[in-house]
Amino acid sequence: MKTLPLSLAALAIAAPALADVTTVPIAGTELDISAAGVSTRTPDIATISAGVVTQAAKAGDAMAANARAMTATVAALKRAGVADRDIQTQAINLQPQYRYGDNQPPVLTGYQASNRVSVRLRDLKGTGSVIDALVGAGANQIDGPTLSVEHPEAALDEARAKALATARARAALYAKAAGLTVRRIVRISESDSAPPIVRPMAMMARAKGADSTPVEAGEQELTVNLSVVFELN
Repeated sequence: MKTLPLSLAALAIAAPALADVTTVPIAGTELDISAAGVSTRTPDIATISAGVVTQAAKAGDAMAANARAMTATVAALKRAGVADRDIQTQAINLQPQYRYGDNQPPVLTGYQASNRVSVRLRDLKGTGSVIDALVGAGANQIDGPTLSVEHPEAALDEARAKALATARARAALYAKAAGLTVRRIVRISESDSAPPIVRPMAMMARAKGADSTPVEAGEQELTVNLSVVFELN
């Protein structure tokens, strides 16, 4: 008769015992609690989308003009101190342009070329001046900024602790009202965090110069939602 290797035999023996531990049935009353925890941080990253749109009668001319304008735009970003790793091409498009008339076939009038980059700014105080530099370099499409926290892990852990404390307090309240006590936590599950909420603050990140585009840093809320199952006796 063949024998299992020692490691496999030990695993086969240990598996049922482990299953017994993790599937302890609820003997008392089950209580499901949903709780949210919120922590706040000041955003330290701004992301903007900048692009150049050019038009010409020929496709090659539209693309060439666009390349020149985008080269100037990227150069302006680098002069403003934006690192190569924080500039990423999003999309390059070339589309024919038509003129439409009643009961007439469309007439080709030229071509439109576009190029967009995503720009991550790590100094919010310089966001306004970077936007101004982009416009000065020829960018004619700018979206953003989107403000975020670069390293949200600590803030999210704070939110998790707050959510669990809220769930415990709420379970104790329900147990007391029902004449019971909280025996244990049976299960904890975390749902997708809510989208960050940016709230205005008194502070404003603004580049030097009265005419620079103002950008408010705001305050960002990071939320964690928990579902906690308790056993009451």
